[in-house]
Amino acid sequence: MPGRHRRPGRGGWRRGPAPPARRRKLTTACVGAVTAGALVAGGAMATDTFTDDRTGAAPPRASVRHVAMGAFLGSGSDGARRIAGLSKWLGGAEVRVGHTYLPGDTWERIESDRYFLRPWAEWRRADPDRLFVLNVPMQARNEAGISDGEVRELLARGVDGHFDHHFRTLAGHLVAEGLNDAVIVLGWEMNGTTYTHRCAPDPQAWKTYWRRIVAAMRSVSGQEFRFDFAPSRGRDAIPWTECYPGDDVVDIIGMDSYDQPPGETFDDQVNQPYGLKHQVEFAAERGKPISYPEWGLFRRGDNAEYVRRMLEWIGRQRPLYHTISDYCPHGVWRCSENPRSSAVFRAMLSAGGRPGRFPEFCLDLGDWLGGWFRDRRVCVSFPRNRGA
Repeated sequence: MPGRHRRPGRGGWRRGPAPPARRRKLTTACVGAVTAGALVAGGAMATDTFTDDRTGAAPPRASVRHVAMGAFLGSGSDGARRIAGLSKWLGGAEVRVGHTYLPGDTWERIESDRYFLRPWAEWRRADPDRLFVLNVPMQARNEAGISDGEVRELLARGVDGHFDHHFRTLAGHLVAEGLNDAVIVLGWEMNGTTYTHRCAPDPQAWKTYWRRIVAAMRSVSGQEFRFDFAPSRGRDAIPWTECYPGDDVVDIIGMDSYDQPPGETFDDQVNQPYGLKHQVEFAAERGKPISYPEWGLFRRGDNAEYVRRMLEWIGRQRPLYHTISDYCPHGVWRCSENPRSSAVFRAMLSAGGRPGRFPEFCLDLGDWLGGWFRDRRVCVSFPRNRGA
């Protein structure tokens, strides 16, 4: 799992799917809950005034609860285990999507293994309606700050088929573990500048390389993978439409969208070039479902209005799935920095049951000790304060 991600924008803002910072008590949770009540009430009234961008019809208020929902809660067994805690925190709401990332530091780790995949496979097998989403890097050393010139060389090697065997191996591991129907978010945020698997240095080669990877993974017997093309919102280093590899090798058109520039308001995020509206229209033209593999808070801090508007947008557009990045500064359950946003998220998605427990504190045991204990992490949960 990548330790850091650089988000849209050439300034190189960094954050990533790493364990959240040391947790603090939710001392403002009660105030946040009261605030959320007012915000959600206002949001419900506002929802009646919105129309579906594609049909013009007013959507049902609670439609966001009917979209497959999940969160990135950590990689490996800890992420799979926390899903039950998130569901409990949401009053028993169904968390249908399990989402994790393959590490991009070496080809061996991109190929993955049963040790990494098995907890997710066990979670997936427990319910046929569950969806497993896996972000797959297209290159090793994926966050190593490699130059554009070297990226072009690597893309040329990919076009020549030099890396095909790594992706066939990964596909074989997924099929062997019963994850043959995984959604593969391949080469995410390719329109940016962070990753070695970026598109801008040679868009034509990038598209050809994507096609080779999809062909390699689809060649494995028993696979039923769906491939999700997920740029970051906005133009970034290159318009993401220039990286689109073709309808025959893309099953879902996703978008990673955080509360940050470009765009000062949520309406800006919708209407900006290569923004949320553009994604919906681009997908509709091709008859493809959409998704939001990554979304969450960021540059504007605890922004409950953003969370409300994003959930309303998701409810109207009805993507195949959405997963919030649930770690600081983006999250709502595992991050105590965002109590107002947390309360809105919970109010709009909760099934109305009793609140759960605060997420656990985990200690990484490493590969050697993890092998003895049959798990890399030992975790302890702490109860939430009353009223949180």
